[in-house]
Amino acid sequence: MRKSGYVFTPFEAPDQTPFEKLFDVFSELITHTSGDVDEALDWLNILDKEYSLTTEEYTMEDFIEDLKKKGYLREEIQPDGNGQLSITAKTERVLRKNAMDQIFGNIRKNGIGNHKSKKSGQGDESTGEFRDFQFGDSLEHISITESLKNAQINHGAGEFKLTEQDLVVEDTHHKSQMSTVLMIDISHSMILYGEDRITPAKKVAMALAELITTSYPKDTLDVIVFGNDAWPIKIKDLPYLNVGPYHTNTVAGLELAMDILRRKRNTNKQIFMITDGKPSCLRMPDGQYYKNSNGLDQMIVEKCYTMAAQARKMHIPITTFMIAQDPYLQSFVEQFTASNKGKAFFTGLKGLGEMIFHDYETNRKKRIN
Repeated sequence: MRKSGYVFTPFEAPDQTPFEKLFDVFSELITHTSGDVDEALDWLNILDKEYSLTTEEYTMEDFIEDLKKKGYLREEIQPDGNGQLSITAKTERVLRKNAMDQIFGNIRKNGIGNHKSKKSGQGDESTGEFRDFQFGDSLEHISITESLKNAQINHGAGEFKLTEQDLVVEDTHHKSQMSTVLMIDISHSMILYGEDRITPAKKVAMALAELITTSYPKDTLDVIVFGNDAWPIKIKDLPYLNVGPYHTNTVAGLELAMDILRRKRNTNKQIFMITDGKPSCLRMPDGQYYKNSNGLDQMIVEKCYTMAAQARKMHIPITTFMIAQDPYLQSFVEQFTASNKGKAFFTGLKGLGEMIFHDYETNRKKRIN
């Protein structure tokens, strides 16, 4: 049994139980197989024969039984009466956390709402300074000690009197929120020529989703995929993401992303787009698809530039991560980025997560007026 694009090497993890060692490998395999438990277990059996992952004391059957007992797998009865194993929501969360650890492992987790701006005002983080109370300030930020001190100074100690003019609040930094749409290319080229590009892209998406939902719960994250068309998916569905026999309709992805962000109330909005190929498809007004995989089609390209300019007018920066280094594709992305005044990174698969994290942090700390 062979599958191009998979390379496994021996790995010794100290101080782990037999279950933990196998679960680390199983988690990686289940990501590669897009949630197909049977295929992941087939691969695990092959690796077990080659690297002796199990022992007589702890067999593959023991491992599968533990997966069920611990809530990582469930068995569903099919119409033919046979059982089929599938992963649970608990496993989906583990996969997102593992992806974040792999990609952002060198970054320490920050506190909730860590989205700072240089402006003071209503917010969550104390500046250590005091100012006079203003209409609209939260009552919880009133400093009782400083306000009582003001009342004594202003009105004397003989008869206690506290007025609005005596109130003092502890100043805070305003923390703005961010609405992000993550676009993932699932066109056929993501697995073309035996190179698995969808798995690293999927890991980045899971890592970013886990980062935002755990560290920045006030932000919003929408995930969409695009091939011939574009459609939204749920964060929990990321492990199951796979490519299809699609061309690359970048315009459809941008239209959907902008429509989602148009309905968000947050001031700060952005689009991340992970793709490895050129735009090669448009949906025409009559519902038919116009496709051209030979070079850069001028009609498709111009439509992409128009969408980038529209996003700029809506103050939505687009950060493109192009997993290809062909000069003519770089030229297209550079002009696309210029139309949007956004950002672009030209990269192989290595280091993709680090760049996404760095750019996301940069955008988050920027207050858009």
